[in-house]
Order: sequence, then C-alpha cells, then structure tokens
Amino acid sequence: MRQLSKTKILSALILSIPLLLIVYKLAEKRNPVLEIEGGKIQGLASETAGVYIYRGIPFAAPPIGDLRWKAPRKVIPWEGVRLADTFGPPAYQAKHEEGSFYQKEFFFDGDPPYSEDCLFLNIWTPAPGKSNQKLPVAMWIHGGGYVAGWGFEPEMDGEAWAERGVILVTINYRLGIFGFMAHPELSAENPAGISGNYGILDQIAALKWIKNNIAQFGGDPDNIMVFGQSAGANSVKQLVASPLSRELMASAVIMSGGGLSPQGGPMKSDSLDEAEEKGKSMMDIAGLDGLDKMRSASTEEIFGALQGYADSMKQWLRWGPVIDGSVIPQSFEDAAYAGQIADIPYMIGFTMDDFGSLADKGQIIDFCELRKEQGGKAFAYQFARPLPGDSAGAFHSSELWFVFHTLDRSWRPFTEGDAALSETMVDAWTNFSKYGNPNDAGGKSWQASSKSRTDCMVFKLDENGLEASEMRQPLPRR
Repeated sequence: MRQLSKTKILSALILSIPLLLIVYKLAEKRNPVLEIEGGKIQGLASETAGVYIYRGIPFAAPPIGDLRWKAPRKVIPWEGVRLADTFGPPAYQAKHEEGSFYQKEFFFDGDPPYSEDCLFLNIWTPAPGKSNQKLPVAMWIHGGGYVAGWGFEPEMDGEAWAERGVILVTINYRLGIFGFMAHPELSAENPAGISGNYGILDQIAALKWIKNNIAQFGGDPDNIMVFGQSAGANSVKQLVASPLSRELMASAVIMSGGGLSPQGGPMKSDSLDEAEEKGKSMMDIAGLDGLDKMRSASTEEIFGALQGYADSMKQWLRWGPVIDGSVIPQSFEDAAYAGQIADIPYMIGFTMDDFGSLADKGQIIDFCELRKEQGGKAFAYQFARPLPGDSAGAFHSSELWFVFHTLDRSWRPFTEGDAALSETMVDAWTNFSKYGNPNDAGGKSWQASSKSRTDCMVFKLDENGLEASEMRQPLPRR
C-alpha cells in the first residue's frame, strides 16, 4: 500500500478544519454554552429529543473548612467552560443498610461517594439559552429524614417534565450534623445570635440561585414552584413560612409532609436552646471544644462524634430545622394560623399507607380549609395505588416513581395502567407548576377546598388495572 506523503496528510488536515468547525458550531447551537453565576457552562442532550440536562452545577461555595456550619457563601468562579455532565456528590451521610426496604426500593445501585462539598443542583430544560421563553420552573427538595438522600436518586428525573414545558431543578443540601447542628459558640459568632438551619439556608440559597440564573435556561424567575416529599415536604413548609424565602416562589406542593399538626408531627422542630444543648453535649463528648477544633476535625471525626453521642444517650438522634427566631421565626402551624406563610396556591397530599400522622386526613383538611378561610387555594390528593411486586402497599415514598415517570427504573412489575396513572400525575404536577392549579390532568376536574369541605383527588387504578383517578367528595377526616 502506497504511503501518503506528509504534505498530502497536512493538506487533508487543513481541508478538514472548516468541516470540524461547522460540526462544532452545530453542536454548540444544539447545546449552547450558557453564562451563569460562576462562569460558563455546557450541558448534555438527553435521550429525549429536545431536552437538555445540566448536572452538578455549584450554587454556593463548598461548605468546608472555615465555612463548615456557616450560611452558604457565593459560588467560587471557574475558568473556561464547565461541562455539566456529572452529578455533584451528595451530602455526607451514613450508608444505606444493605437489604433494607428503602435500599432495595431506591438505592439498589449502591451509594455514591458522599462529601461535605455537596452544594450542587441539576437542571432539565427544553430551552437552554432562550431567555425569552419564560417557562415555569419547579425546584425539587428530596426527603430522607434530614439525614439521607440526594437530588439525583434513581426515581428522580426531569425529562417527562421538560417534555411538558416545565424546567425541573433538583438540589442537594447539607444533612444531619453538618446541616442542622446548633451550638452556643456557633450562635455567638453569628451577628444574629443563631445557629443550625444550615440545610434550610442551603435550600434558600438554591432558590435564590434559580431566581437569578434560570432565565439563561429558558425559565421564568417569577414562576417557581417548590415541591418536596417527606423531609423535603417539611422543608417546603419552612420555606413558605420563612421571611427569607416566602416571597421567592409562586406555588408549593407538600407531599407526605403532614398538614397542620398540634404538636408539629414527626418532624417537630427543636427550639434554639434545645438544639444548642444537644450540639454542645455532642462536641463535648468528642473532646471538640472550641470552633477551631470543631472546624479542623475531619469529616469522619465529626461523624464519629455523632455516633458517640447517640451511644451515650442510648437513643435515636433526630435532626431537622430549628426554631431560631430568624431563619425560622416560629413553627409552620403558628405561621399558617397567623397568615404568615406565602400567599400562593398549595397542593398537599399523602399516600394510602403513609407513616403515622403523615396520613392524618384531619391535618390535611385543616390546612386546606384554613387556606380557603384566608382567601387562598389548596388542592388535596391521596395516592392510593398499592405497588405491585409485594404487599408493601401504597407506602411512604411509593408515589415518586409516578411523579417523575421513572417506572422503568424500578424492579417492580409495573403495568400499562401504572404508566397511564404516571402520565396523569405528571400532568397534574406540571399543570400546577404552570398555572397554580392541577386541572386538565387526564381530563379530571380537581376542585380546590371550600370553607365547608375538602374534596380530594384519589390517584388509583380500578379492579381491572386501568387508570381510574377520581375526586372523593368530601375527604373523610378518618
């Protein structure tokens, strides 16, 4: 075979440059480089035509070193174009127990590497670079009891939402001891005299980041829906009640987070004094006296202090928001009754076999009727499809496969009826993001609560396995 001369090879390379430039420009046009806080960024085209994914976007500086147990700071700028093709690490947390129910259900691929450097978000959009589009935006807050979870679990995906013209954003936030520990010395260094609630402040920082940057992704900064499930739903309650965030959202969805509970429910917040006492005891047991030692200790040492405290107290340690008089001035219940929550449309619901008081219909009814008395709107729902494959029923978190239309990622033998039910639910949630009401979902008429009664949309299949969601009029208290 005759060898090509160096001159001919060089000529061929030179001639190919214009073609390569054309290909590059076409790819850039399909997936444009965006200018956001921190620098330039480029995402990925998804398997769904017309949908683009941006993974692992930092929305704040890493909360490590001197920034451990401080409010989130502005993102650190980067050089060049950041390729947003990889999810950022989840907040540091305990690994899921192998073979446990939820490990089998949602974390079957194993746990990703955890890190204190966890403040990342992910975006699914059909219109990157089209700032004139003004598409509705939904920010998802994951659950996990404030000690577990992340914003890219297998059941979470935004492609079905983006197909319907809604930009989905999922976030990570600090958890457990790193996200919610209060301490007298941490409070003393804060001009407001408070500590704890770092995880809530992370969520507020993400919300503000969306407000300031989502137009670059085609989103409307004035139409942001915040929704979450379990601890994520409780976080939604805190955000709509906090003076730092309640003006930043246009609608909210509370999924399995309870309604109006006289005692605050299973996620009752500690007072600042209670939280500080717990935090000080924990650090004292670990021999970490003083902020220098607390911030210079390794991640593993801090997590060990948590275990040492739990062992000494011989009790399960609960983490969560702190009523500090500033970030969270009062309980959600007190704020709601005083009319001091965001005056926006709400959707609130539970699963048929939910945990304890989270399935208390009376609490849901109380919230919906209070909103009506105050001139607002609230739409109630129940997820009543027992999942196929075992006898667990419509358990806590079972609706997530349906809301994100990710049934094909589960081990369960979902049916065509389940797929139709998922379509109905995605329609309802995205309609709520668009219009502040869920109507036009599968042709169903979903009524907001009145002062005298709360009707409820029940998402279910019929005895033949067909999608059969319908209004229950009214929702019984028991």
